[in-house]
Amino acid sequence: MKLTLKAGLIAAAVGVLALASLATAQSTSSPLTYIQAGRLLADPASGKVETARTLVIQDGKVLRVEEGYTSAPGARVVDLKDSFVLPGLIDSHVHLTSQNGPKGALERFTKTRSDLALDGAGYALKTLEAGFTTVADLGAPNESIFALRGAIAAGTVPGPRIIAAGSPISVPGGHGDPANAVPEEYVPLFRSTAICSGADDCRRAVREQVRSGADIIKITATGGVLSPTAAGLSQQFTDDELKAIVETAHSMGRKVTAHAHGGDGINAFLKAGGDSIEHGTYLDADSIKLFKASGAWLVPTLLAGDFVAREAAKPDSWMTPEVKAKALQAGPRMLDMARRAHDGGVKIAFGTDSGVSAHGDNAQEFALLVKAGLSPLDAIRAATVWAAEHLGLSGLIGALTAGKAADVVAVKGDPLADVTTLQHVTFVMKGGVIYKDE
Repeated sequence: MKLTLKAGLIAAAVGVLALASLATAQSTSSPLTYIQAGRLLADPASGKVETARTLVIQDGKVLRVEEGYTSAPGARVVDLKDSFVLPGLIDSHVHLTSQNGPKGALERFTKTRSDLALDGAGYALKTLEAGFTTVADLGAPNESIFALRGAIAAGTVPGPRIIAAGSPISVPGGHGDPANAVPEEYVPLFRSTAICSGADDCRRAVREQVRSGADIIKITATGGVLSPTAAGLSQQFTDDELKAIVETAHSMGRKVTAHAHGGDGINAFLKAGGDSIEHGTYLDADSIKLFKASGAWLVPTLLAGDFVAREAAKPDSWMTPEVKAKALQAGPRMLDMARRAHDGGVKIAFGTDSGVSAHGDNAQEFALLVKAGLSPLDAIRAATVWAAEHLGLSGLIGALTAGKAADVVAVKGDPLADVTTLQHVTFVMKGGVIYKDE
């Protein structure tokens, strides 16, 4: 009898504690937000556009989508009945701490890494206001970009969620060597620990980047257009070095993406097991077979190719002769490259290389992808669900389904009819916080 009474008292106490915990949880949760959307593309993978829907958001995540225009007492209501609403956009290739221009060569010597981080804060805001709520930054000094990433994550600075590579892995004198074209006595000051020669040294460089905080490993598998050297656009790492980099990165839980223009470097990197190619200018039929066999992604950065070709053609171009020659050679080829890759069934993720072109102009890439043969819906998928998959973030971003981040953008027109509408985003929410509402 006593045992029964005691058990009953314990059960009652547990019930009271459970109710108290539930009440506490409810009181500490943030208020609900109801976004009333005239048209909603909640999951670009499905391609289904629904009309008169309401997104219900709490604690920075999507709770559910309701039919009709709903709300609740005490909730915040966002009226987007005249808008087309879709998930926050993802740019898989940016350089937030810099932007090309005539002062670039001088600023290599006059700007500190603290200056670059502060510049990055300004560019990050422009990127966010353009509708890009997540970016992969694929090349910046470790101290600058990791500090910016942390400040944005903490809410100190407004900007997109950042997946950061930090300093790119490069050979000495390669496209990613920051000591290119500086006086010899300054080389130790400019060169990073990410510069390597030989397989063992390249393993060390990858480990150093992971230790420093890199989310992803970026390498420069070939020469590059904007490096101030006449080193061409072909393969710069040996096959053994590429294999060592990929194996080491994968063993430490990091994906590897490669800046690569020349077909030899593209194919060697894919054979080594690399996860994605940035640019891909001279990919060939063998490249397409390797992409499809491995499941690797292509980030074509068509805006960068378009921008450098236009800049190089100007009579008063700020480019040096060697840079101009490479820009005129590579830039015009990139649209056809993307068309061939798309026709061949290569997986494409949206990326602009912004910092080459101006930050905030990222959405110009959509029209170029459509010129390359993608439908407007596929171009949007490339910047949402496909980019999320490419970055390993499908569980968090890319769609507005229950449990995912409340990253929401809106435009007044119909981007499925005119993809350039995405260049004029009128509403931006990231993680449940509104950053733009025109």
